[in-house]
Amino acid sequence: MNYQNLHPWKVTPKEAVKIQVELRERVTFQDAFSEVKVIAGADVAFDKDEGWGGVIVYTFPGLQEIERRGVRKKVDFPYIPGLLAFREAPVLLEAFAAIQTEPDLILFDGQGIAHFRRMGIATHMGILLNKPTIGCAKSRLMGTYEEPAVEAGSYSPLIDGGQTIGVVLRSRRQVQPIFVSQGNKISLETCMEIVLKCVDGYRIPKPTREADRFVGLIKKKPDLIDTGGKREQLPFGFF
Repeated sequence: MNYQNLHPWKVTPKEAVKIQVELRERVTFQDAFSEVKVIAGADVAFDKDEGWGGVIVYTFPGLQEIERRGVRKKVDFPYIPGLLAFREAPVLLEAFAAIQTEPDLILFDGQGIAHFRRMGIATHMGILLNKPTIGCAKSRLMGTYEEPAVEAGSYSPLIDGGQTIGVVLRSRRQVQPIFVSQGNKISLETCMEIVLKCVDGYRIPKPTREADRFVGLIKKKPDLIDTGGKREQLPFGFF
């Protein structure tokens, strides 16, 4: 899968902020697709200066796995809240470059525009990959909200400075909500619709939940990266 090289990665934090502000002008919030048949989930795990990135591709709405790819990459950019994409994106781009099946839409375990400069990992990657993307985070980075009702599918807007930057979504009855925000090329209403269709009995949607498990696995067992992540090639008990 190809991606756009829009800026350098070896930059200072000040330069990174400037890049985020400039990229923000490229974001669109309308659905840039007519149908979604293939979907992907992506996540990153870290250990000091090493990152493990994983992408899993599924059919949609059936959520049958098509392929998964994992990578291991040295990371140079420091951990700075609000600039995490400069640690995560270079790792994820290598993982996306390795997949053979191009997804129509991608879910990221992280924020979209629910970010200090409206440029979380889902938005940043959506621009670089030129794909519709959704940020699906386990916790709030910023914004205020009222607790949604306890029923599955209930939600409340996530607000910052009078702007709706996402929704606080109850994916299952009486569980902690998740924080969904637009990445790029998608409306907030469609974000909720897609995320709820990816919920398969757990709080976290399957694509990002399994991507999280996958990167945790290859972090513990880096030699499994070379298998291409196929279930039948992994030792029993890892999934």
